[in-house]
Amino acid sequence: MQKLIFIVDDNDANLTSAASVLEAEYRVLTMPSAERMFSLLEKKRPDLILLDIEMPEIDGFMAIKRLKSSDLFSRIPVIFLTGLDESNTEAEGIKLGAVDFITKPFSKPVLVNRIRNHLQIDEIIRERTQQLIERTEELVRLKNGVVYTLADIVENRDQNTGGHVDRTSTYMETLVNAMVSRGVCADEMSEWNLESVISSARLHDIGKVVIPDAILNKPGPLTGDEFQIMKTHAKEGERIIDKAIQRTGDAEFLRNAKIIAAHHHERWDGSGYPYGLKGTDIPLQGRIMAVIDVYDALISDRPYKKAFSHEEAVDIIVKDSGKHFDPQVAEVFNQINEQILSVKAKV
Repeated sequence: MQKLIFIVDDNDANLTSAASVLEAEYRVLTMPSAERMFSLLEKKRPDLILLDIEMPEIDGFMAIKRLKSSDLFSRIPVIFLTGLDESNTEAEGIKLGAVDFITKPFSKPVLVNRIRNHLQIDEIIRERTQQLIERTEELVRLKNGVVYTLADIVENRDQNTGGHVDRTSTYMETLVNAMVSRGVCADEMSEWNLESVISSARLHDIGKVVIPDAILNKPGPLTGDEFQIMKTHAKEGERIIDKAIQRTGDAEFLRNAKIIAAHHHERWDGSGYPYGLKGTDIPLQGRIMAVIDVYDALISDRPYKKAFSHEEAVDIIVKDSGKHFDPQVAEVFNQINEQILSVKAKV
């Protein structure tokens, strides 16, 4: 199909002249004002816009600012048509996002060749962008496949925590989104890739792969010595993911996975493990994971205990705010506990 070009100029002679040059090769729509252009943009999406600068009401500079501020129209190439032959005018137009300037009165070869070149460049950019999108999606699928597989290995070994990974990753998403919407810990979360943090939470117990089956699946309470061995899964998880980082590169989701694996058993008052960190010295990813990890453990049956009710588990978390848990994270968890309960019923 032929490319569609909008020609926007308040001078009828310029519209007629430009259209007559281009109609043999392109579909062309002419319009006498930027207002008319924006009206047509709701119905048709051009491949390129020829835009006059000097127009009443909305001039070319105002129009391109509006185009570039729109997610729908920002990628449409804009070439300015102008009778102004000033370097400042051209510099301002390029700064605002124009791909080229054509001075009026224009010659047919200049107009045709400039448009042809920019459409070819735009097509190449679109093709490369689509390839990049597809490649990125492929890498995301690969990453998620590896994460799910590793998490399943841990889950299949630990006979006492069936479904724990799926539940906690879902709670993580719910709690993180609630914190973002409330602006809680906004400074710490401002640079986060939320999808990466949520996805990496599935690896929080990866270190359990080194825990002996006799301890991991013991049908009863652990002895003091056994619990000390169990506690090593936090450092072991950090070590395993650190090796993955060294071999595959410093991928963001692995950095988050390493933080969560290492710090989800730290406690706000400094009595946790493996490093005994206190307060905000504990990375926020670990402080969030601590709340949802404990919640899921409380509401789940274990060989050594019966499951607590949702209400009992929430009450325990609230009472341990400022001791075990970051008070701000625990408060948000309490605020959305009915939403958590709804999520719990689905996973």
